[in-house]
This record gives sequence, C-alpha cells and structure tokens, in this order.
Amino acid sequence: MIKVFSHWIHWKTIVQVILDIVFPVVCVLLAVLFWGIGGQNNLEAVIIYALIYALVMVVFNSWLGLYSRAHTRTVAQTRARAVLSLYLSVPIAYSVFALLSIADDNQKLLLLSGLAALFGTLAHRVYTMHSRTGALMINRVMIFGSGPEARTVGKVLKKSDPDIQIVGFYPGPAENEVCVPEQLMLPRSRSLSDTAYALNVNEIIIAVQERRGGVLPLRELLDCKLSGVNVLDLASYFERALGQIRLDSLKVGWLIFGEGFRQGWARTFVKRVFDITAASILLLLALPVMLLTALLIVLEDGFPIFYRQERVGLNGRLFNVVKFRSMRTDAESDGKPRWATANDDRTTRVGRFIRKLRIDELPQLYSVLTGDMSLVGPRPERPFFVDQLTRDIPFYAVRHSVKPGVTGWAQVSYHYGASVDDSIQKLQYDLYYVKNHTLFLDIVVLFETVGVVLTGKGAQ
Repeated sequence: MIKVFSHWIHWKTIVQVILDIVFPVVCVLLAVLFWGIGGQNNLEAVIIYALIYALVMVVFNSWLGLYSRAHTRTVAQTRARAVLSLYLSVPIAYSVFALLSIADDNQKLLLLSGLAALFGTLAHRVYTMHSRTGALMINRVMIFGSGPEARTVGKVLKKSDPDIQIVGFYPGPAENEVCVPEQLMLPRSRSLSDTAYALNVNEIIIAVQERRGGVLPLRELLDCKLSGVNVLDLASYFERALGQIRLDSLKVGWLIFGEGFRQGWARTFVKRVFDITAASILLLLALPVMLLTALLIVLEDGFPIFYRQERVGLNGRLFNVVKFRSMRTDAESDGKPRWATANDDRTTRVGRFIRKLRIDELPQLYSVLTGDMSLVGPRPERPFFVDQLTRDIPFYAVRHSVKPGVTGWAQVSYHYGASVDDSIQKLQYDLYYVKNHTLFLDIVVLFETVGVVLTGKGAQ
C-alpha cells in the first residue's frame, strides 16, 4: 500500500493505471515513427491526443471497476465489463483522432493502433484480475495472536488482498483461547524475531487487544522492524487495508495521539472554495434533469415536489435537508421515524428510479452553497436516529466534527444502510474520512460516486 495525500492506495492499482496510460501512447507513437504518419512536425500533437485518449479510457475502466483490487465477480462478468469498455473506446478514439489535421488513412491507422493497444491492456487486465500473483510479489504476513482478533484479521486478509499469504499465527503469552486454524499455529519454542526471519516474513500484524503487563515482546518486535519487517497494530492495519477504522480495534489514545483528524483553517478554506465551485457547475449541468424529475413527480403523485427533513450537521447543529420526494405523502403518517429498506413499499415508481440514479440527492447542492453541507462528507442523519446511535455506538459523535456531505466515503464503500449494524459499518468508513480527509480524497469520492451511479451499486 502507498499513501497518497493521506489516502492509502494499493501499489498494484497505481502500476495498472500507469501502464494503461503509457501503453496506448507508446503504441501510437511507434505507429507514427514506423510509418512516418503526418511527418515529424505532428509528433507532439499525436502524443498529446493519444494521452487524452488513454486518460479518458482509464476513467471509463475505473468506473467499470476494472481496477478493483478485491472483488467477487466471475471471469465472465469481468470479460463483459472489458467488452463494454472496448465498445465505448471506439467512438472516443474516433472522436479524439479525428481532430488531428492529418490524412484520413493516417487517422484510421492511428485509430487502429490505439484500439489494438486498448484491447491488449483489457485482455491483460482480465487475466491479472483472476490469476494468481507470482511468488516474488506475494506479501508474507505473520499474525501475532491466536484469539478472536487474530481470526478476524485472518478472514479480512484472505478476502481483501489476494497478494497476501498468511504464514502463521504466533500466539501471545496471555492468550488462552485459540480461534485460528491449528495447522497455521506457530510454535513458541522459537522467539518471534527468529520465527519471522526463518519464514521470510514481510509484515507482522499485532492482533491482540490486551497489551499491558508484558504481553507484547517489544524488544523482538523492535528487532523485526529494524531488520525491515513492517509491524502494524490492528487499527493501523484496517485503516490501510480496508479504508476504515474498525471500532473493535479502536482506542481513544490512538485517536488522540495518532496522526490525522486535522481541521485547520487552510483545509476548511480550500474545501469551501471547491464546494462552491463544483456545486455551482453541477447545478447548472443538472438543471434539465431536475426540471424533468419535478414534472414526473407531480404527474405521478402530485405535490409537494421536494421533501424537507431535519438533520444533524456540523458540531451537532440542526438544519433542513432538501431532496426530491421519492415516497408517498403518507409515508410516515403515524409520526414514527423508520429506516428506509430495500423494496420499500412507501416509495413511488418515480421515487425508485431517481433513488437508483441518486437524482433525489441533487437538491442538496443548494445546501452545499448555503454552507450547511459539503459535497463530500458523512451523510447527515435524523436527530431521532442520531440520539439512538450515539447511545449504542462508541465514537459515533466524531463524525459530526466535519460537515455532512451529499456523498461520502462510506457511501461509495458500503451498501445502503438500513439498521444499527449498517450504521456501525458505515461509521468505520466515516471515521476514516474524518481522519484522512483532503481535497484529493474528496475528488476520489466524487469520482467513485459516478461509478456507483452508473452501476446502481448501493441504491435503495
């Protein structure tokens, strides 16, 4: 994992993106040099247009999930996405290279070279997503602990990163309960550092809750770190690997003394300028869609068009959020707040459609302009549920230290929340955002939000 502007990105994803940009440009460049297309004077222009084409295709491939490190798709599903990307590339490549002031035959040759390069990269992408990583690229991990925490880490490792190999679990001295596979238990007859050296370990994850009274072999862990072995605690591991801060591994001291959770004036100013600029542009672009949505709502279920509801914002301040009405007017006629659920019978036909495409959220851009909300942040919740969740979930109030958002890291990382358990899962992503939020992470969230809308992921 590589940290880019406080956000963790897998090194494989970065390498894949770089290759997908470089390879089409190189193929087009070779075509120019080999066949002498357009002469040397057009070489710089050809490279620029090829780079534009490659960048656009990287955007589409990202929205289609072709850079996802952990996924549950079959080979056939991945192939279908690759074929869709190839279909999209034809008009894009034709449009880009048609702008070049060279002969038609040369334009066609450049088009074919660009498409051939894309076909090669997509075929390689499908292969790498469903093939086993070579032995030299495998990250060998040893887990210190054998209790419930170690078992959880082991399951997450297998699910989240196919490039990781668990070499074994080294039991702590104070652990009486063994919850991990017996065949992966490492003997304590050898020291931790000797075991790590013998097994050629790259990383050690500390998966024990109790650390007082000499539970951790600090001297041996220091020796491991000084010899090049990365040592991570539970909270740091989950933050890096999953983009979340797990509540079951979180300590108050880690929040207080760890890095992150900065709310400086410079960050606030940059975020506000970005919010105003982006929200104004999005409102102008979305105006036709919003007018059509308003008309459809009136035709199906009459007035009102908008739905106003009190929500909890920055520092617990209350404000009214505005959305397109997606439910019947008598959705909560008994006055009792209820979670939205899958296939909610209170939702209208138009409501189901605009929820799926997140069109119902567009009026919240006005709240961004007024300063009640930001484009990116934890989703604002109703006071009734906030009171309940604050009592039931530790650290829930931390999410109110930043402005709520129209979209958020939790929304692009987890499905629609409709229960207390879902709120716990989403809070773990919200805490990651509060800790690491930067303009770069905001742009990543907005970019992935487009992919969520296109695929209908997480819609309710």
